[in-house]
Amino acid sequence: MDSSKREIAAAAARLVVEEGLEYGAAKRRAARDLRLPSRTPLPGNDEIEAEVRDYIQLFCADTQPAELRALRELACEWMQRMEAFRPHLGGAVWHGTATRLSDIYIQLFCDDSKSAEIALIDHHVDYEPRTVSGFHGESVEALSVHAPSRALNTEVGVHLMIYDLDDMRGALRPDSQGRVPRGDLAAVRRLLAQSMDDA
Repeated sequence: MDSSKREIAAAAARLVVEEGLEYGAAKRRAARDLRLPSRTPLPGNDEIEAEVRDYIQLFCADTQPAELRALRELACEWMQRMEAFRPHLGGAVWHGTATRLSDIYIQLFCDDSKSAEIALIDHHVDYEPRTVSGFHGESVEALSVHAPSRALNTEVGVHLMIYDLDDMRGALRPDSQGRVPRGDLAAVRRLLAQSMDDA
């Protein structure tokens, strides 16, 4: 990685951890903050994630594991609630780089794209429809809720991303680092059990 990319990655990692920014926004803001030319090549998400892990290890090692556990517990609650739609957890909460400022991203695989929305209405859940980036950078419909976390004493953004059932085939292909990019409810429960064993 060249020096400007490394500089951007380090600055972006701080913004991700300290301000809860998503990787794309953090990279762009880091480049602006560093007053780099607008055409400066930006680091990839894998490079940002490596810097985020380093930053957490250096500055948040005493608080981050408990925050991550609280977010995974909240994700489990929502995955149980939406179990009919084959929920899979992705993003920082799945990969283990989340802090109290991170949002939760749960992908739902639906036979009918409106069925998850109807389920939220039936359960009297206030949600906001929005568009977020999907697996491959494409626009995906999401139902966003503010979910209270007692453990963190705050509200956490939970984004239920709506996919067709057919999309599930490619959803579990390993990412560029050979990792499973998302996990179902059983997999998230295993991560929680493992974190209790490690504590």
